[in-house]
Amino acid sequence: MGNLTDDMTRLRGEVDALRSDRGALMQELARGAKELASTVSAMQADFAAAHNAMARKSRRERASYVARIKKQVGRMRKETSSDLDGARRAWLGKTK
Repeated sequence: MGNLTDDMTRLRGEVDALRSDRGALMQELARGAKELASTVSAMQADFAAAHNAMARKSRRERASYVARIKKQVGRMRKETSSDLDGARRAWLGKTK
């Protein structure tokens, strides 16, 4: 065979090898993309679970805080009412 035939045969072999390598690379990239998507999906699920747990805890803490505030305000209102009642009696003097 001549030089041209040898070069064309070698070139054809290189093209086939590069095409095969490109196919393997595409498959590897697709597999990596699937793994990455799976990892991201798992992370999102973990984030959602953590967020829900945090929301439940925060909701309980807020409810507890509001209950304490209501109790304190009720106590203050009672004290103020009692104080105003005493002031009213003192202002009006003793009634017979």
